[in-house]
Amino acid sequence: MTIWTRMTVAATVAALATTSAAAEPAVLKGRDAFGSWQGDAPGTIRLIRPEDLPKPGATASAANVSRVVQRPASVLPKVVDGFKIALFADGLSGPRIIRTAPNGDIFVAETRAGRIRVLRPSEDGSKVASSEMFAERLGHPFGIAFYPSVDPQWVYVASTDRVLRFPYRSGDMKPAGAMQVVVADLPAGYGHSTRDLVFTPDGQRMLVSVGSAGNVGEALGEPDGGLAAWIKANPPGAAWGAETERAGVLAFDPDGKNRSLFATGIRNCVGLAIQPGSGTPWCSTNERDGLGDDLVPDYVTRVKEGGFYGWPWYYVGDNEDPRHAGERPDLKGQV
Repeated sequence: MTIWTRMTVAATVAALATTSAAAEPAVLKGRDAFGSWQGDAPGTIRLIRPEDLPKPGATASAANVSRVVQRPASVLPKVVDGFKIALFADGLSGPRIIRTAPNGDIFVAETRAGRIRVLRPSEDGSKVASSEMFAERLGHPFGIAFYPSVDPQWVYVASTDRVLRFPYRSGDMKPAGAMQVVVADLPAGYGHSTRDLVFTPDGQRMLVSVGSAGNVGEALGEPDGGLAAWIKANPPGAAWGAETERAGVLAFDPDGKNRSLFATGIRNCVGLAIQPGSGTPWCSTNERDGLGDDLVPDYVTRVKEGGFYGWPWYYVGDNEDPRHAGERPDLKGQV
């Protein structure tokens, strides 16, 4: 597996200035906006509205498994005009998340191998000057965060069933002390296994994403005590049974205390980020399967505290999943 690097910040700003002065690119709309992997390229703008989505079951659902093949020497990933791309690091084992430390070191979660690696770029940033194993035997590590954001004292790592932290000083390529367990019992056991984490800009809260146990809440059934009691006692869209505290984002204090549901109905928030300036959490989501081509679209969204994002009862607004038809009319209009 490989990591690619783009041009320098100064060159990027210059490229963006040139692009903004050029003619506005065309926007594809309606069915023309869906495209395909054969024809997709960076820079294409697509506008897809809820009413443009196909009906559930309009086409058969396919389950295509990916496989890694050798990259031909002459082939590079495509980038938008004004950018360039070059190989930065390869030979990694299942890298999933990259986070940059304040000093410029690049922390990589090699999820499949259960370890966190640190790559120190060369002076010009074009290649790896040194590589060190920061931590190993971590289970299924994914999310990485530095805390506090200025002069961090800890590196936090989220694995499938827990959140860990390692003492850290800027420039460390090995932990400065023993590992600590911050959260020992994230929901796990089956289903989505990746857990990402970020800290709010004020440093007071740690947000952790937890994907669903199943595709579309297949085994939800009726909550203990009945649905009416559940609705009254829990946040909108909170699930029960095997999906308790899953398909959403959890919030904690930095020490793992004061656990709560931050947002619900997000099937698999596989990537979390904080928007610079506004401090708003954002999330990239793997949506449900089995309703046909182009349905349900994966999406990137702002994550609002207390917000409900549809799973498993609705998708993209008030589109009701036919597999849960009529089950939660109370949630219509709340997505």
